[in-house]
Amino acid sequence: MFDFILTPDERQLKDEVREFVKSVPPELVRAMDSGEVEFARDFIRTAAARRLLGLRFPAAHGGRGLSWVAEMAAIEEVGVLGSALGCHYAMPSIVGEALHLFGTEEQKEKYLRPVLTAELFSAEALTEPRGGSDFFGATTTARRDGGDYLLNGQKRFVVGAEGADIFLVYAKTAPDNPPENSISLFIVEREMGVEVKKLYGLMGTRGGGTGRIIFDDVRVPAANLVGAENDGARIFNRMMVPERMTSAAGALGAARAALEVAARYTTRRRAFGRRIMKFQGVSFKIADSIAALDAATALVYAAARQVDAGLDARRLVSEAKKVATEAAWEVVNNAMQVMGGIGYTDVYPIERLLRDIRLMMIWTGTNEIMNLLIQHEYYRELGERGPAGRDGPAGRDLEQDAVGLDEEEKVFE
Repeated sequence: MFDFILTPDERQLKDEVREFVKSVPPELVRAMDSGEVEFARDFIRTAAARRLLGLRFPAAHGGRGLSWVAEMAAIEEVGVLGSALGCHYAMPSIVGEALHLFGTEEQKEKYLRPVLTAELFSAEALTEPRGGSDFFGATTTARRDGGDYLLNGQKRFVVGAEGADIFLVYAKTAPDNPPENSISLFIVEREMGVEVKKLYGLMGTRGGGTGRIIFDDVRVPAANLVGAENDGARIFNRMMVPERMTSAAGALGAARAALEVAARYTTRRRAFGRRIMKFQGVSFKIADSIAALDAATALVYAAARQVDAGLDARRLVSEAKKVATEAAWEVVNNAMQVMGGIGYTDVYPIERLLRDIRLMMIWTGTNEIMNLLIQHEYYRELGERGPAGRDGPAGRDLEQDAVGLDEEEKVFE
C-alpha cells in the first residue's frame, strides 16, 4: 500500500526482508512464546548472514549505508513475527547508533562490525529498579580508578540480557553535577564480570531473554567510554530516535499481522447463514483498523524522512512511537473482537500479538512520556513563531477573523 513512498532500492530491500521473514520457522515463534527458547541466536545469525542488520550503517562497518526509511520498511516486515524477534532484529540498530555516531574508530571496529555480523550479541542497559522513565534518577555508578572505571549497580528489563556479549550501559560518573552533566555511557563486555541475575516471566515478548543484570565492581577500561565523560544525556537524547522509530515500525508490522489474520477469518467464518464480513458490526471494525494503521504508517514514514533529512525530528519521532503503538493496540483488539472467542485462544496468534503489543506502549519511553515531549516541542515551536500574525498559519493573525472581535474581552490574568 505504501510502497510508493519507497525508492526502487528501498522496495527491493523490503522484498528481500520479506523473503527472510517467510523463511523463519513457525516452530521458533512458538518455542519462544512457550518459553522453550530464551534467546534466538540463530535468527540473529541468519539475518546477519544476509547482511540485514544495521542497514543504516556504512558498508565499511558491516552495514549497507541505507536510509531510515529503508530500515523502517525492514523492521515493519520483521514486526509481523512479534515483538521478541523484532527486538532481536532492531537491537544492532539501537546499540549501533551509539557506536556509529559517538564511538571511536577502534570501538567501531572492535564492537560495531562484530555486532552487525552476529559475532557478538548486544543489549542496551538503561532501566533501573528505582526508575523507569526517570533517566536522570539512575543510581548505577562508574568511578574512575586509574585507567579503568569501576561500575556498581544494576539494570533491569534488559532485552537480550540472556545472550548478550556486550552491553551499552548508562552510569553516573559525576553524581554531584547537574543531572544533564552527570551520566556517561560505556560498552561493557559480559566477560568483564556482568552478572545476569534474573530472567523475567513476561506477559508477552517472550524469548527475548529479558533480564536483570548486576555490576559489582565491574572493571571497564576507559577506552570503553562512548563519547565524552558526563556526556551521556546528549547521547541518550539521540538514542531516542532509533529506540522509538524501531518501536513504531515494529508495531506497524505486528498490527498488520493481526489485521490480516482477522480479516481472512471474517471471509470464511459464517453465522446466520452469511460470512461475517457481510455484517457491518464486523466489517466496520476492519475498516477502523485499516484507517488507523494507514494513518500511523504515514506518520512513521514521514518521521523517518525527517530524520533522513537531518532535521530536528524530536516531536515527530515521539508522535510516531505513540501513534503507531496505540494504533496497533486498537487493531489487535478489533481483531480479537471480530474473531470472538476463538481469537482469545492460542489456536490463532492474535492473543500472542495482543500480549506483545501491550508492552510497546510502555517501553522506549511510555506513551505518557511521548505526550510530554510532543506538547513540550509544540509549545517551543509556537514560541519560536512569535506573536500571532507574525509567523502563524499562512502568516495570518487568526484571532482577527472572529465575528465578535473585542480586544477588551481578552483577559488573561
